[in-house]
Amino acid sequence: MIDLHCHILSGIDDGASNDEISLNMARKAFLEGIHTIVATPHHQNGRYFNEKKDIIQYVQELNELLKKEEIPLTILPGQEIRLYGEIFEDYQAEKILTLNDTGKYLFIEFPSSQVPHYAERLFFDIQSKGLIPIIVHPERNSRLLEEPNLLYKLIKNGALAQVTAGSVTGHFGKKVKRLSHQLIQSNLVHFVSSDAHNLGGRSFYMREALEVIKNEHGQDTVYMFLENAQYVIQGQMCHKEPPEVIKKKKFLGIF
Repeated sequence: MIDLHCHILSGIDDGASNDEISLNMARKAFLEGIHTIVATPHHQNGRYFNEKKDIIQYVQELNELLKKEEIPLTILPGQEIRLYGEIFEDYQAEKILTLNDTGKYLFIEFPSSQVPHYAERLFFDIQSKGLIPIIVHPERNSRLLEEPNLLYKLIKNGALAQVTAGSVTGHFGKKVKRLSHQLIQSNLVHFVSSDAHNLGGRSFYMREALEVIKNEHGQDTVYMFLENAQYVIQGQMCHKEPPEVIKKKKFLGIF
């Protein structure tokens, strides 16, 4: 199993605070059936700044440590980028890192309470340069909780999205869980990843999430998510079903 979204690098954001926690996270990931993790530290979120060259160095150091500790896990470089206007200029300046440095997929985070008004235009510009934005954890964005079809338009225009394993299982509450499954049902997300930060409340939950997805949406959906993660790290095109508009009645479940 490949986990595309994890804060396993130590001491650089709000994920693992030291090497011992990184190693314990790696051990836990292996027990969950994960063999490859894309390390995705925060960048440009107002608090953390982790540029491409630094992340690549940190990933190399962690892989060396995992080898020394005989933990059979591979770490690949990535970045969780808060959407901002100069993102493509910084990509050209080698500050921005695509997932596994393939030059294909960018992990994009929105502010937790809004979808920037310029997102659609900026996504168009990013895609016109041959990059594909992957919107991380849209189900945990409070604006999208109220207006989930804002995501529909971005996906219809070519973006992809990733749901968090803990959201699918209910670790972020009933509303987030309900939206997560609605997004899956409506073909508005294309990956499930852990977004693990630690081994407490922000752990992996990947095995549990895949079991829930299999029971709720079928084994084919599980296979699609697993295959798409492989396609991302290889820089290949992902499988994508036509997105559907979320019906308000179905989403709210109260009419």
